[in-house]
Amino acid sequence: MSEINVNGGQEVHEAVEAASDHIKKVEAGVSELFDGFNAAVPEAVRAIAEQNVTQTRETYENAKGTMEDAVEALEQSLDRAGQGAAALNRKVIGLTQTNLNTGFDLAREMAGAKNVAELMELQASFVRNQFSALTTQAEEVRNLATKIATDAANPIKDHVSQSIEKVMAR
Repeated sequence: MSEINVNGGQEVHEAVEAASDHIKKVEAGVSELFDGFNAAVPEAVRAIAEQNVTQTRETYENAKGTMEDAVEALEQSLDRAGQGAAALNRKVIGLTQTNLNTGFDLAREMAGAKNVAELMELQASFVRNQFSALTTQAEEVRNLATKIATDAANPIKDHVSQSIEKVMAR
């Protein structure tokens, strides 16, 4: 079994007290050092702080303005996309109605056909005309979709261009 060194414990206690006394002396010295210190902020430090506050406010206002512009561009883009989608839907519905009417016209003409040869000619003519019409209609839908995509993208494209111009101007 080990023996406890009573004198060693005393030495540790004395060392802790000495360190504590030293810390108290340092604290007292620091207090004396700052007793004569004027707590007023020097004018140069105040001017720098005010300049930093002004620059921070300007940066915030610029960032806020840029964000508001970006949100507005996004809103315009989404609005145009929604209007475009409605226009595209109207176009497709109109084309569908035209194609249905053409089909009903064919049925009426076929009902009045006098023989099989006339039926075959009506059917062949319908297919040729319908193929041409569908090609034209597909082109119309493609052109409208392209226009809608361009119109919807323009507000964002314009915003990005303006933002780049602002950055380059600085």
